[in-house]
Amino acid sequence: MSGENLPIPKNYSIVDTVKGDLNKDGIDELVIAYNTQKEKEDAFESVPRELIIYKKESNSWIVWKKSKSALYGSRDGGMMGDPFGEIEIINGILLVSQNGGSSWKWGHTDKYRYQDGEFYLIGYSSNYGRPCDYWTDVDFNLLTGKMIIKKEYESCENGDEQKIYKREKETVNKKGLKITMEKRNEKEIKIVTPKYRHEIFITTSSE
Repeated sequence: MSGENLPIPKNYSIVDTVKGDLNKDGIDELVIAYNTQKEKEDAFESVPRELIIYKKESNSWIVWKKSKSALYGSRDGGMMGDPFGEIEIINGILLVSQNGGSSWKWGHTDKYRYQDGEFYLIGYSSNYGRPCDYWTDVDFNLLTGKMIIKKEYESCENGDEQKIYKREKETVNKKGLKITMEKRNEKEIKIVTPKYRHEIFITTSSE
C-alpha cells in the first residue's frame, strides 16, 4: 500500500488487501488481513491474524472495524500450512475464504454485510471430506435461516476412480443466529440435523 497514509500496527505485516464500498456511501473502504507478529522461518508456531477495515478520512486511512477471530492463524491449515484463501468485496458484501487439511480437506467462505453498526455474518458455505470416503457441502443463508447439507459417499475399489454410491440431502431451518465479524468464533455453535444427524459447526470457540 505504498503512497497511502496507512497506520499499520507495530510488528504487523500485510497478508492481503481489498478495496470496495461496504456501507454504500459511494466511498471505498480498505480491508487488510494482517499477521500480528513476525513469522520465524524455523518455527512451527502459528502467527495470529487480524482483519482490519479502514475508512478514508482527510486523505488518511482510519481504523473502522476489526476482528481477531475472523481469520485463522498462519499455520492453522494443518498439513497444508497457511489456511488463508482470499478476501473479496462483491456487491458490498465482504467474503473471507479459508481452507486446509491433509488427506481430509476442509474449506469455508464467510459472507459479511454491514448493518446496524456492525458486520454480521449473513452467509456461510463449507466443504469437508476426502477422496474415497465422503464429501459434505453446507450452504447456510443466515438471513433466511435456510441451510442445505449435501453429502456424497465415495468408494475407490482397486485404485479406480472415485465412485459415488450414496447421496444425502437435507434442508434445515435455523433462524435467529446473530454472529458478528468481531466475535466470529466467540462461542461454539453446532447444529445437528434431524434426519441424518450431521454435525455442522458454524462457529468454533477460540478458547
